[in-house]
Amino acid sequence: MKHGIFSITLLAVLLSGTFTAAAVERLKVATLHPLLADLAAQAGGERVEVKSLLKPGAEAHRFEPAAAEVASLKQTKLLLACGKGLENYLGKLRDTLPAGVLLVEVGKTIPSIKMEDVCLHDHDHDHDHGKDGVDPHWWHSADAVSRALDVIGEALAKADPAGEAVYEANVEAAQKKVAAVKSWAKEQISTIPKGDRKLVTAHAAFGYFCKEYGFKALPVLGSAGEADESPQHVAEIIKTIREMKIRAVFPEDQANPKVLKEIVRETGVKVGADLIADGTSPGAGSTFEGMMRHNVTEIVKALGVTPAKK
Repeated sequence: MKHGIFSITLLAVLLSGTFTAAAVERLKVATLHPLLADLAAQAGGERVEVKSLLKPGAEAHRFEPAAAEVASLKQTKLLLACGKGLENYLGKLRDTLPAGVLLVEVGKTIPSIKMEDVCLHDHDHDHDHGKDGVDPHWWHSADAVSRALDVIGEALAKADPAGEAVYEANVEAAQKKVAAVKSWAKEQISTIPKGDRKLVTAHAAFGYFCKEYGFKALPVLGSAGEADESPQHVAEIIKTIREMKIRAVFPEDQANPKVLKEIVRETGVKVGADLIADGTSPGAGSTFEGMMRHNVTEIVKALGVTPAKK
C-alpha cells in the first residue's frame, strides 16, 4: 500500500512538472528592428520570447538577414517588420521563411507621411525620400507607435489565442507609457519658439516627428542616408539656413555626412548633439522612450529658451 501511495505521489509530481514546463513555454517572436523587439516585449510580457535579427548599433537601411538567420526561425511563430519600404527585401524573405512563420508589416496600416509635406522647401534634383516619397521612420511619432502596439498585440493574439486577454492588457499599459512620453515631449518642445521649430538633420528621418510636434524639416541626405549630394543641393541648404535664420543643425548617431561640416563652416550655425534617427543605438537608444527622451532633450537644448528636463 505504501508503494502505491508513493507511486501516486511521484506521478503527481512528474505531471506537475510537465504542466509547469508547458505553462512557461513562451511564444517565440523575431523582429527586423530592435525598436520592434522593445514593443513586442512590452505587448507580450512573460508569454513571449523576443529576439531582433537587426542588432543595436547596426545600420537599418543596409541590413538584410543572412540565410543562416532566416533558417534559425524554424521555431518562431511571428516575425515583425517595420514596413513602409524600409526592408526592401521582404518579398524575397517571404519566399524563404520556414513554414509556419507569420510575417507582419507593423507599419502597413499606420498613416504615411511624405517628407515633401514637412520639408522647408522642395528639391529640384532627384532626392530619395523613400518609397513613393514616404518617410519609413514612423517610430518618431508617439501616435504611430501606439497604433503599432495595437498591430503587434493583435498579431500576438492570432499566434497565441490563449493569451489574448494578457496581450490586450499589456498593450493598454504600454500605450499609457507612450502617451506619457508624448505629453512630456510636448511640454519640453513648448519652450522652443514656433519660429525656431526648424529641424536640420543628417538624413530624411524625422517627418513623423516634425508633423507631430510642429516642426519643419530640412534633411541634408535622403531617407536612406545616401551621401551622393550635388553642389546645388548644398547651396540650397546653406541659403535656406541663412534666410530662415536656423539656429542649429543636428548630426546623427549613424549618418554624419561630410557635407554637414561644409554647411556649418559656411553658415557658422551651431551644431547640436547627435540625434538617434533609425532607433538602433545601443542601450536605451533602441527603445521608443529612450530614443525620444534623448532626441527631445537635445533638440530643446539647442533650440529652446530654457534647458530641457529629463
